[in-house]
Amino acid sequence: MTLPSADRSAPAPAPATPAAPAAAARRGPLGPVGLVLAGGISVQFGGALAVNLMSRAGALGVVSLRLAVAALVLLVVCRPRLRGHSRTDWGTVVVFGVTLAAMNGLFYQSIARIPLGPAVTLEVLGPLALSVLASRRAVNLVWAGLALCGVFLLGGGGFGGLDPLGVAFALSAGAMWAAYIVFSARTGRRFPQADGLALAMAVAAVLFLPLGVIESGTRLLDPTTIALGAAVAVLSSVLPYTLELLALRRLPASTFAILMSLEPAIAATAGFLILNQTLSPTESLAIALVIAASMGAVRTQVGRGKANQ
Repeated sequence: MTLPSADRSAPAPAPATPAAPAAAARRGPLGPVGLVLAGGISVQFGGALAVNLMSRAGALGVVSLRLAVAALVLLVVCRPRLRGHSRTDWGTVVVFGVTLAAMNGLFYQSIARIPLGPAVTLEVLGPLALSVLASRRAVNLVWAGLALCGVFLLGGGGFGGLDPLGVAFALSAGAMWAAYIVFSARTGRRFPQADGLALAMAVAAVLFLPLGVIESGTRLLDPTTIALGAAVAVLSSVLPYTLELLALRRLPASTFAILMSLEPAIAATAGFLILNQTLSPTESLAIALVIAASMGAVRTQVGRGKANQ
């Protein structure tokens, strides 16, 4: 399953000069790859802030604040058009919203029970599985396998000492992450700009808000909690989801999914640079394997793009 490029439905461009195709080839997938990496960095900073916020609002409360603020920001910025969409369009955006709510809720339940690193590592297994199922090229199986080795090394070679319920939540969040990749791409093709994301985020916020109110009550109204929740929403939802939606219009699902395996590596690097957490030789090797797999996926996509010109 290869996702079509967003611009294939546009009118054919006028003939270009000989230099134009070469310039386009150089740009190729570098734009969307940069968007994915920027989104991953934003998510990790937002995740670190969210862990600190849980003591104030609880896991469900943090998710509720994150989704509600993100929905408000996106609706104000995008001002999506409500008319002129088909029943299939609305069905896609509703399923995307349900996926967003489930993915966030399951992951925050996971990190409430197990450390952030193993939780992210387990969650990444969802996109990695998608990369194998979605790819039509055998070489992507190699990159997925290499990334999988790195993911397990980052998890310390095993997860037997972790809370079983936390592991189950993380694996379920990974399944929802794979679904997010699929429905983010479909939504991006059916709605202009980030309109579909704004509507889906509103659906997710409406679905999750009652859970946050039940768990946290009036703690959600504390000004400091709201401010921190707004920062988490921007860093963990608004920026990364918008960047990833735009990237998925130009990247196949298989390449995007392998790039998602960079999340544990970004988290480990951020911990070293910001929190002074020392990396062991095994963790350093794991990061190298994951980055090598992602670079291989990018090179495969570049070669494929050139072959299709």
